[in-house]
Amino acid sequence: MKRMLGAAALATLVAASPALAADEDFFKGKTVTVYIGFSPGGTYDLFGRMVARFISKQIPGNPTVVASNMPGAGSFTASNWLYRIAPKDGTALGTVSQTLAIDEALKAKGVQFKAAEFTWIGRVTSNIEVQVISTRTPAYTLAGAKTVVVPTASTGPGSPSDTYPKLMNEVAGTKFKIIRGFPGSTDGLLAVERGETEAALTSWNTMKSTRMNWLTEKKAALFVQYAAQRSPELKDVPTLVELASNEDDRKLLAFAVSSAEIGRSILAPPGLPADRTAILRKAFDATMKDPEMLAEIQKSNLDFEPLDGASLAKIVAAAANADEKVVARMQKITEE
Repeated sequence: MKRMLGAAALATLVAASPALAADEDFFKGKTVTVYIGFSPGGTYDLFGRMVARFISKQIPGNPTVVASNMPGAGSFTASNWLYRIAPKDGTALGTVSQTLAIDEALKAKGVQFKAAEFTWIGRVTSNIEVQVISTRTPAYTLAGAKTVVVPTASTGPGSPSDTYPKLMNEVAGTKFKIIRGFPGSTDGLLAVERGETEAALTSWNTMKSTRMNWLTEKKAALFVQYAAQRSPELKDVPTLVELASNEDDRKLLAFAVSSAEIGRSILAPPGLPADRTAILRKAFDATMKDPEMLAEIQKSNLDFEPLDGASLAKIVAAAANADEKVVARMQKITEE
């Protein structure tokens, strides 16, 4: 009986080994590209390139991994390409807007994907976005933004830089005026710097790593953070959810900021073979523990809150299938 069981186990191992070996060898000599849905300079670009630099040594076969920017339409250009056209073999990865699932739920114009069908590899960090307001205008306080029209930079319909100001106008009575056409958050910040707009949306990560002097020198201010709970670093800045005056508003705003949990994540096209998905997820998890990468994150004072791909996929699915009443209201606001 022992010999029979041993023989059966060996036969199973031998049968499985060729397929496993083939998958382990797939990446050898290949080039894996991480497509970044925004222009250089912001945290999508920063974390996308960081993963590209460190993940190669964790993937069997040590493929060449490169990063390539594919900006456009608030990352819809990259999202649609990854979903519909990109090779579904593990050689195409991407980092796109954290609002991907919300965009789908809202049936945003230009969406040609189903967020839950992407292969979610893992999250580098959750993300808090902030509205940066120049102190050139009296609108740098919440009270001021209710009395003065505030031109604010947007990367396109459906993007957080487009949606969040509209929600502020609806719930808090602000007067943001959306100015579209900026490829990424860095371009929006440059527009504020040049006086082309008075406000822009960016991540807190980007703000504290590249523009902290704006706050210390009182060139700009923050009066809202787009998150469900206040960041320990922004204890005096209210969250968007805190601005709700009733339960319906609270549910609406909580749905809107749920994207912060998706944050800066890595995905692959849908239909990736299960074995290859497992390889990439394992490589990603190992990358998040790489001492060199951790040292770089600590040196740059970046937020870092990694999450595995399976858990991330559940968050995405929940957002994509949100309450219909909340979605309908959000849809109405964003379409106006």
